[in-house]
Amino acid sequence: MTGMARLTRAALATLPAQVGRPDFDPATLRTGIVHLGIGAFHRAHEAFHTEPLLARTPEWGILGASLQRPDTRDALRPQDWLYTLAERGPDGDRLQVMAPLTGILVAPEDPAELVRRMADAAVRIVSITVTEKGYCRRGSELDEDHPGIRHDLAEPARPVTALGFLAAGLRARRAAGIAPFTVLTCDNLPANGETVHRLLARFGALLDPEFGRFIAGEVACPATMLDRIVPATTDADRAAISRAIGVEDAWPVVAEPFSQWIVEDNFPGGRPDWPAGGATLVRDVRPYEEMKLRLLNGSHSTIAYLGQLAGWASVADAMAMTALRDHVAALMREVAETLRLPPEIDCVAYQRRLIERFANPGLRHLTAQIAMDGSQKMPQRLFGQETRRIALGVAAWLRFLQGRSDHGAALTLSDPLAARLGAAARDAADSAALRDAIFAMSDLVPPDLAAAPGFRAEVLEALESLVVRGGAATVERWS
Repeated sequence: MTGMARLTRAALATLPAQVGRPDFDPATLRTGIVHLGIGAFHRAHEAFHTEPLLARTPEWGILGASLQRPDTRDALRPQDWLYTLAERGPDGDRLQVMAPLTGILVAPEDPAELVRRMADAAVRIVSITVTEKGYCRRGSELDEDHPGIRHDLAEPARPVTALGFLAAGLRARRAAGIAPFTVLTCDNLPANGETVHRLLARFGALLDPEFGRFIAGEVACPATMLDRIVPATTDADRAAISRAIGVEDAWPVVAEPFSQWIVEDNFPGGRPDWPAGGATLVRDVRPYEEMKLRLLNGSHSTIAYLGQLAGWASVADAMAMTALRDHVAALMREVAETLRLPPEIDCVAYQRRLIERFANPGLRHLTAQIAMDGSQKMPQRLFGQETRRIALGVAAWLRFLQGRSDHGAALTLSDPLAARLGAAARDAADSAALRDAIFAMSDLVPPDLAAAPGFRAEVLEALESLVVRGGAATVERWS
């Protein structure tokens, strides 16, 4: 914003009284965590739960790393790595200037420097937020033909993938006689800790069988469940937040007030006191993970694809339609009947809270953003249960693949399998052919589900209704 001073450490004392600020001197932080994938979600979640601990334990500062672009580094370096977190509720924003970062590296510019920092004995955790597609997997196994994996196997000292960097950091530590760091994934993978451990061990074995056995036996990969809605930051957000704090923040983050983090307590090298920062440490994350993936993420995908068809730009826009809101509540009830949850989890209260969170009018969580990378999300979110309301969510995805909204607007298919999915949609002569083409992809749709006669019929019924009536009218009549 022209004429406005930049957010920096020196500017902290000038912030309005209602703006929160760090209760420690950011200059005292030391790096104990390296985070791969320094995007908005990490800065509103793991960093959010770590920040309250840093006055007492400054050794747990976070060094961020971007594996692709320099945008976040370039925005935050002039700000001494500070940024504003805007917790956006129905009644406005609660603003907090955050200072958990010790710096940001851009991996493609100097991969050796990132590996060197990961090999530092002071670093005890390397965490990751690279989205589902960033793990170079095919189903639950390593995609050994992935171009990034092939590159990293050929040039292990100059990796480009998250797995390649993890392996390079672990090899460097092992060569120096330093204990391995804990690998903490913060992405919505099924059984995320176990999955990342398997992928990393396989990658290591392809480099060197002994190294693969070392990873399998010595490297901890605790499971996690993360729950916070973090929409993409817009230019309007930047302008409004900068005006509110009185200085320019080039890259603030916006999030809902709710935040939950369930973490398996498996950190051989130690960890921050995350329970004091609001996290919950448990022995078994799986019930929480299944509840969140099926209820929150499954509902989100259903809303996103119906929203893209009907022209509902945000989740809150969609939830303003009574029929859609009732449909999502019923979908959650159907799914909840199949979950096996420990008695301490109040699933009914969780569902009620989700409906309130989705309807938050202050949060512009775009359906287009949620609709990205469907091939990586649908298997664990919706392809696991035969219910009539899930069938509508699946059909909405199939209709979305055809590339046009109910009003004729072009829809963008942003997906690692875009070419394959787009070709299937273009080549399908009718709705039944499209269903059959996608259901034949056994790496996406479980064969037993794809062959279930009742589910196949309901998906086709929903898809034909979406073609003829559109998303809004189909939701009105679907039960």
